[in-house]
Amino acid sequence: MRRLDTLFIGLMLFSMFFGAGNLIFPPFLGAQSGTSYWLAMAGFIITGVGLPFAVLYAVSLVKGGAQTIGNRVHPVFSTVFMVVVYLSIGPFLAIPRNANVAYEMGVKPFLGQSLNSSLVLFLFTVLFFALVYVVSLNPSKMEKYMGRWITPALLLAMVVLCVAGFVKLDAPFQSPSAAYQSGAFSKGFLEGYNTMDALASLAFGIVILTSIQQRGIRDRKQLTNYTLKAGLIAGVLLSLIYVSLGLMGARMAASGSFENGTDILSAASTLLLGQSGKTLLGLIFTLACFTTVVGLTSACGQYFSNLMPKASYKSVVLAVTLAGFTLSNLGLNQILKVSVPFLVTAYPLTIVLITLTFFHRFFKHAKTVYGCALLFTGVFTVIGGLNAFGLKLGPVQTMSDILPLSSVGLGWVVPALAGTAAGLAISRFRSHTPAVEKELKVS
Repeated sequence: MRRLDTLFIGLMLFSMFFGAGNLIFPPFLGAQSGTSYWLAMAGFIITGVGLPFAVLYAVSLVKGGAQTIGNRVHPVFSTVFMVVVYLSIGPFLAIPRNANVAYEMGVKPFLGQSLNSSLVLFLFTVLFFALVYVVSLNPSKMEKYMGRWITPALLLAMVVLCVAGFVKLDAPFQSPSAAYQSGAFSKGFLEGYNTMDALASLAFGIVILTSIQQRGIRDRKQLTNYTLKAGLIAGVLLSLIYVSLGLMGARMAASGSFENGTDILSAASTLLLGQSGKTLLGLIFTLACFTTVVGLTSACGQYFSNLMPKASYKSVVLAVTLAGFTLSNLGLNQILKVSVPFLVTAYPLTIVLITLTFFHRFFKHAKTVYGCALLFTGVFTVIGGLNAFGLKLGPVQTMSDILPLSSVGLGWVVPALAGTAAGLAISRFRSHTPAVEKELKVS
């Protein structure tokens, strides 16, 4: 495979990752963290870049990808977990979130007060999802559309905005907000969940491997090698943009108080480039959200058409597109209410599953290790998810709150380690039991 092909696949992967959350959260982190910015951004990059890269690598190592990794726990767990992940990063959460943000930033700022915003949102999503459907129908052309055309335009727009920020914004960093005054790294680590890219990597692995295989690569080591190169290209670009957007937010903090990252970017683009800055920002958001939705739609199409052979790729893409279109018209606030509790639950499970994958051979593929680790982790991540919905669980809550790291949102870490240790002990006991029984029979 040519180096240029690897570059274009890497750019395509970057464009699929780089959506609404990737734009919104870094500048808000910068504004909130202030003088603790670099520590907070380090945590953010670990979960926003490092973890997706690790997931992509793990998926490329295993024939059958994420589904096979899940089977190491249990086939039922694998299917349920992957279906939930695909539905969440697809039509039920990430797709409508991206479509809504594209509207909020690419269209709504230019509307007059007299226009019916609900009607305009409806018309926008009709056009948006029609284009998504057309581009997603042919996965083999995605690298051409996204890697060669759309992504360079997106990167150019981002470079213009970031360079303007570096040149014109020179305000000193402010004192960190209450959330970042202690534990800035862990707060940034948790904020990285919001990109949803680690979950998306479970899905995008199929798309990237398919693109590489279409160039005649079949050997597993070569597939992994090219996937790593594409992931490295995407990871470097994401890291540079996160740092740049975060610095912009940190410099803008002195200009006033902001409710979210979109407010910061809107104010910064207008301050830096005037009315044309608002247009540039609208273009950035629209392109970023569009490429991500196309990537997610294609990934869902490939997964569900393989899971259900009677459902064709085309019919699944149509169903995902229609579902995303319908939910997009509910409004952004309703969608975001669901995202945080889900991510608090799903991300730790993904982290534990992928970490165990890298140590798979050291515990001799024992399913009990996977099962116990995921069970212990799952109990406490579900508690965390319910807390994010505003629910408190009485004595169970008290037990959860006394766990180490629970104060910084990482209370699942110790249960995960305890579950892994319990799984190792059980697997070793089982492996020694037949030998003991044999010795007893002989004696």
